[in-house]
Amino acid sequence: MADWFGHIAGWLHDVFVQQFNVWILLGFAAQALFTMRFLVQWLASERARRSVVPASFWTFSVIGGSLLLVYAIQRKDPVFIAGQAAGLFIYVRNIWFILRERKENRANEEAI
Repeated sequence: MADWFGHIAGWLHDVFVQQFNVWILLGFAAQALFTMRFLVQWLASERARRSVVPASFWTFSVIGGSLLLVYAIQRKDPVFIAGQAAGLFIYVRNIWFILRERKENRANEEAI
């Protein structure tokens, strides 16, 4: 049993300590930003008592997703690159819809 724990401890050290560098730090920061989108969506939904996707969800998606794409490119991970690149298109498109709607709402308010 002690050998098993030693093996796991060695693996954790190799993964989280030995290879730690600025790219790993970027990856963790990017993942934290990307994860924030779920937190803001959950809190907004809890406050409204219905499912809500606030604009900040898409903002965190773009920022976190962009940084994760940079990280994936540096790591040369084709699966991670494809996933993040495809997601970025959706996130940017949703922000574009939000900005267009806000612009239309301002124009309608000024027309009144």
